Amino acid sequence: MQKLLAWGQRRKWWLVCIAVLLLLYGFALPAKLFTDPTSYVIEDSHGDLLSATIAADGQWRFPVAKKVPEKFAQCITTYEDKRFYHHWGVDPLALGRATLQNFRSRHVVSGGSTLTMQVIRLSRNKPRNLWQKLVEITLATRLEFSYSKKSILALYAGHAPFGGNVVGLDAAAWRYYGRSPEALSWGEMAALAVLPNSPALVHPGRNRQELLRKRNALLEELCTAKKIDSSTCALSKLEPLPDQPLALPQLAPHLLEHFRQEAMAHHDPDTRIKTTIDGPLQRNVNDILQRYHTIYRANGINNAAALVLDVETGNALAYVGNIYNPADSALQSHVDIIQSPRSPGSTLKPILYAALLGDGQILPNTLIPDIPTQIAGYTPQNFDLGFDGAVPASRALSRSLNVPAVRMLQLYRYERFHALLRQLGVTTLKQNADHYGLSLILGGGENTLWELCGVYGSMARTLLHLQQNKGGYDLDDIHGPGYRMDERRVSRYQPGPNGLLDAGAIWHAFNAMEEVMRPGEEMLWQQFSSSQRVAWKTGTSFGFRDGWAIGVTPGYVVGVWVGNADGEGRPGLIGVSTAAPVLFDIFKLLPAGAWFPTPYDKLKKVEVCRQSGFRAGENCPDRDSLWVPAAGLRSGTCPYHQLVHLDHTGQYRVTEACEPPYLMQHKPWFVLPPAMEFYYKQKNSYLPLPPYRQDCLSSVDQDKPAMELIYPRAGARIYVPVEIDGSPGEAVFTAAHRTPGTKIFWHIDNQFVGTTMDMHQLAVHPPPGKHTLTLVDENGEEVRINFEILDKEKKS
Repeated sequence: MQKLLAWGQRRKWWLVCIAVLLLLYGFALPAKLFTDPTSYVIEDSHGDLLSATIAADGQWRFPVAKKVPEKFAQCITTYEDKRFYHHWGVDPLALGRATLQNFRSRHVVSGGSTLTMQVIRLSRNKPRNLWQKLVEITLATRLEFSYSKKSILALYAGHAPFGGNVVGLDAAAWRYYGRSPEALSWGEMAALAVLPNSPALVHPGRNRQELLRKRNALLEELCTAKKIDSSTCALSKLEPLPDQPLALPQLAPHLLEHFRQEAMAHHDPDTRIKTTIDGPLQRNVNDILQRYHTIYRANGINNAAALVLDVETGNALAYVGNIYNPADSALQSHVDIIQSPRSPGSTLKPILYAALLGDGQILPNTLIPDIPTQIAGYTPQNFDLGFDGAVPASRALSRSLNVPAVRMLQLYRYERFHALLRQLGVTTLKQNADHYGLSLILGGGENTLWELCGVYGSMARTLLHLQQNKGGYDLDDIHGPGYRMDERRVSRYQPGPNGLLDAGAIWHAFNAMEEVMRPGEEMLWQQFSSSQRVAWKTGTSFGFRDGWAIGVTPGYVVGVWVGNADGEGRPGLIGVSTAAPVLFDIFKLLPAGAWFPTPYDKLKKVEVCRQSGFRAGENCPDRDSLWVPAAGLRSGTCPYHQLVHLDHTGQYRVTEACEPPYLMQHKPWFVLPPAMEFYYKQKNSYLPLPPYRQDCLSSVDQDKPAMELIYPRAGARIYVPVEIDGSPGEAVFTAAHRTPGTKIFWHIDNQFVGTTMDMHQLAVHPPPGKHTLTLVDENGEEVRINFEILDKEKKS
């Protein structure tokens, strides 16, 4: 300042004053003109409004649009500021005319303000007097130096009052006409253009004639200025005026809330985004869910959600977070189920199947044990409470069998699977792997529909992009869903030889998932060439709390959840009967396409045993050629076929000690362990091993046990509930013997408790405590295990 004063002493003071004024003028305009809170607004991929919230101050105020419709520009400049494009913020002619009118009337009848000056007045919200007028004039000229005419128009359109709590052209168009400003007619736009001058005109039952007069007068001016023709003017005058404000669209309220929370968490000032949602599809999916909601609510099932993703980009095309009925608080329709962690039931099984195939630990149809299983106190059960003994891995997946899935996870190791899920984008598994254990594959953890659909989309992209990546894997294909139109994914990796999941394994998993029977159709859908091929999986959480269905095609991923937001279980709340019908109704809305291409570069042809699904060994009589992931070449050979030596009649097994080798018949035989055999032969064609001939028994090498205890397993801890009448309950112990008609003698703590033959099941009720169970067959073979019976207090 001292230097400035010294300079002023050498120069004329008026130069100093001019410099100071110019300096003040340069900084007079705030960096941000408007600080009013704005509504959160989401638009679909075409720019149409999906949903919006009211601003924090109770106003419907949308963020300023980047451009103003040409009709509004013509209307508002004709009505408010005819020389808008020719002045620098102040119109001397309009200002002089207003001054003369006010002087003659001895009160203010006209302000003479330009649109630029009105923008300044709206931004400052100061009392209207002469001094403030001078300030507005000064700032208006300053605004003209900083902003283009289009930007100034956009600021005016975004902040002008349109009656009641409606601020800005966008909010007014939707509140009064239920359409975007771009879709308004000349008559509708003219009615809105006259409102900021007198916003109280729009009020049911008040000032209707005055609004009509002003609108029609503006239309006449537009016609006189040749901006519209006489026919348009006449027809526009016949259009009705807006009445009571309309409710804004609420097509995606849960996505709107998700966007709002994200914006607040990241302190994002932008409260308006264009999403990837397809508006018509969103409406149709909403309608489908509402239709099923009407049906399911009769069973006390109140909520449902659906998500549709584009496979190529991972973008959300439809996002229905829940049934939306805020008027009924009991429905809890405000809960966004798509982002809510829930038990996923069996929906993770295809990922495990693909992981095992990619490792070469199984082949597509490898037999997996399906027998009563207890592992470290964990006892999984199939949905139907039955057992198949042994089932091909692909069939176990398509039938969603729980016991084989747990055994496959035991083979893969739950620690590895936990890590794999996290690599695939699952963030909801907050605990370490030991917390979930083997229950992880049956819904023991929590997942969201958003992330699960993202994982399925990543698997599909991995398979589809194999050719464009020249046989390599691009880890950028593994990513979660998105919903912002302007979101750009930055490539971080170059395609390499290794992926999180093998493409051939994914292809086999999708094929196995396609074999699931569609609800209500009993496989008849395969007879129609127009039906889509869909790889899909259902899931039902413990206690019938969540019903899931996720389907994938080369074009789309569709995920559906049905249940209650508060976690209440309901009888019949099963994924295949509640979520799956919704899934396929949604797929009917989507265009069908070709199936996933076979990734032959990632597959090798091997001979497999038809009965066991393993690589064919030397004793496998029936063989098939099958394309399997390359890692399958190192998988084990069939352990279930052995060479059996029969006597010359072919009825009995013999050894060289009791039958000359030249009289023997040597046949390969499919032999399962006793426990697997016990259940397998009940549902499958199975030829048991012939018995040994009596004169050969003494020379038999009992290398493989003929008897096996199915339940309980060694170390089992068993709770036996009390019957309804209060009497002690019973535990049913089960064993299997390879030789039909053989007797088994049962002992508990060296006390004989019973004898069984053929069907080896025995009901017992030991007292609480530790016990020893001993089984002895009539040939002297023995099985012995320890188990514990829990009392009620210890169990709890």
